[in-house]
Amino acid sequence: MRGIVFRGDRKLEILDFPDPTPGPGDAIVEMKASGMCGSDLHFYRNKPAEVLKSLGFKDLASRGMAEDTPIIAGHEPCGQIVAVGSAVDPRVFKVGDRVTVFHYEGCNHCDHCRSGWTQMCSHGADIHGVIKHGGHAHYMKVPVTSLVHLPEEVSYATGAAISCGTGTAWGALLRLNVTARDTLAVFGLGPVGLSAVQLAAAMGAEVIGIDIAPDRVARAREFGAAHVIDGSKADPIEEILKLTGGLGATCSMDCAGGDVPKQQAVRCTRPWGRIALVAVGGNLHVDGMKDVIGKQRTIVGSYTFSEPSMKDCVTFVARHGVQVDRLFTDHWKLEQAQEAYRVFDGQAGGKGVFVF
Repeated sequence: MRGIVFRGDRKLEILDFPDPTPGPGDAIVEMKASGMCGSDLHFYRNKPAEVLKSLGFKDLASRGMAEDTPIIAGHEPCGQIVAVGSAVDPRVFKVGDRVTVFHYEGCNHCDHCRSGWTQMCSHGADIHGVIKHGGHAHYMKVPVTSLVHLPEEVSYATGAAISCGTGTAWGALLRLNVTARDTLAVFGLGPVGLSAVQLAAAMGAEVIGIDIAPDRVARAREFGAAHVIDGSKADPIEEILKLTGGLGATCSMDCAGGDVPKQQAVRCTRPWGRIALVAVGGNLHVDGMKDVIGKQRTIVGSYTFSEPSMKDCVTFVARHGVQVDRLFTDHWKLEQAQEAYRVFDGQAGGKGVFVF
């Protein structure tokens, strides 16, 4: 099979790999869609080994890796099972099942793994597309414990989005306990932010979308935002106060990254406001008493999602007809990887996906 490998310095290769075979508890998934995520760009732009070390993976040799070990990229995989291991119960997963993949592997024994928060594994999680082979290839080997069934109503592309970007938005909405009583301000209207807009609107919340890119602001209305604010032309906090009768939003999310949107996400909320910090990048600079304690605000960090909540997200999307496919503006074949990441690197469009 062929797979995409990042080499850093905005270089990648499409290499040949042996077709995988399943271990006793594994499945082989034939890829149907593999999404492109903004975090891919760290490995595309920089030496993968250096990025791994910055993320805390300092002893690569203990994981059977050298610094130049080719790892297939892609951590938004979705496809169909074509083989299962000898220990896999066919009542649970079988050949032909449509599945999306939870892209972390842990020890399966610590409290975090047992509760489905594998990325928080006490012994260190392995991330597909980073430490283990990912979905930018024709086939992928994963333990069946990482699989979630994909109903027929949900496309493979949507399943790929849910496996990271859209699932991350869902996880943050759960952390905020968003309901139809809420006014939610979403800062940053890239794929994660637009997913948050879609999902929160489907939950009945009044959503305010904020970005500094006019085209993204315009798209937010199409995704269900009741109000939109172009942060390059108006002060988002002032505009949110106007929209809410001077009260502020009940909750907010930073999906943009950077110091300014994080600060605005806090200060745009009313007393007792709830804020989820989702985007990687930037630091939070606020006045502890004036902005947090005195306002009784709650600030949470939200790192992707649990495997059970990923399953819940799939079910919610299916039952509510959320059109996640609309996130994708670019569809690519594996052989177009060079052009695909060159375009994606410009970060001027929407979301890209490899289709097989």
